[in-house]
Amino acid sequence: MLDTLYTMQRRQKWLRESLVENDAEPLAFVASARLVDDPNAVGREMRRVLGLDGEWAAGGHIWQDTVSELRCMIEQLGVMAVINGVVGNNTHRRLSVEEFRGFALTDPYAPLIFVNGADAKSAQMFTLAHELAHIWLGTEGVSGFKALLPGGTDVEDWCNRAAAELLAPERELRARWREVGREVSPFKALARTFKVSPVVAARRALDLNLVDQSTFFDFYEHYFNQEHKGGKASSGGDFYNNQNARVGELFGIQVLRAAMEGRIGFKEAYDLTGLRGGTFQKYARRLGMNLP
Repeated sequence: MLDTLYTMQRRQKWLRESLVENDAEPLAFVASARLVDDPNAVGREMRRVLGLDGEWAAGGHIWQDTVSELRCMIEQLGVMAVINGVVGNNTHRRLSVEEFRGFALTDPYAPLIFVNGADAKSAQMFTLAHELAHIWLGTEGVSGFKALLPGGTDVEDWCNRAAAELLAPERELRARWREVGREVSPFKALARTFKVSPVVAARRALDLNLVDQSTFFDFYEHYFNQEHKGGKASSGGDFYNNQNARVGELFGIQVLRAAMEGRIGFKEAYDLTGLRGGTFQKYARRLGMNLP
């Protein structure tokens, strides 16, 4: 985790300096919220800024596509959003879900979200939203989501509630609950609709007083003791497509432009992206940029 954190800090520092040198404006939403603000209202504001419509995740999307779509939406706001399950591109150094699920590095010019790609896709979805709430609040932190249990820290609980409203708005969830509340597995039905984990769906139902604490804890214990298999990273996949998540298109394009304009050398560009030689050039072509 520390190696990953140091790499992300270096990327953030470089991007911030590059943006400031080019007279970029700070991002208005960074640290725009306070802990005393209603997290549900902030969650709705996050949805508005992202441009999410009412039931955007409930269509025919598969989990992986929905995670990718949300990550791209976050990057369009100017937030580096990185998903990786290994250290750099070293598949022999897998990240541990038990150690952390994600972290946020706040900055008015170059905020960064990192999501542990070794985690389940449903968990990655919530991590993206949770860390974005950290950016909105202006507080850095490493997340493991033990605070999903009632009684977490104030900041983590606030970010959980804002993230839950972003992903599963109260109005839509209550309407869906009327359809699935009497099913054998209502939390799994909610999870499929909103592309979150069943535990997040259950906690959301608890917060909205749709179930009591005993129902929540019974489900929580059963889910982790009997059904939860732990986060698993998807195996294989196209190496260069993976780089959009591992490097982040926002950051990758900025580094490529700097190299093409001679503002940095190619060795520095290689070090910043973790790509070298022909691999770096092929990735550039995937982003629509032809290097000399």
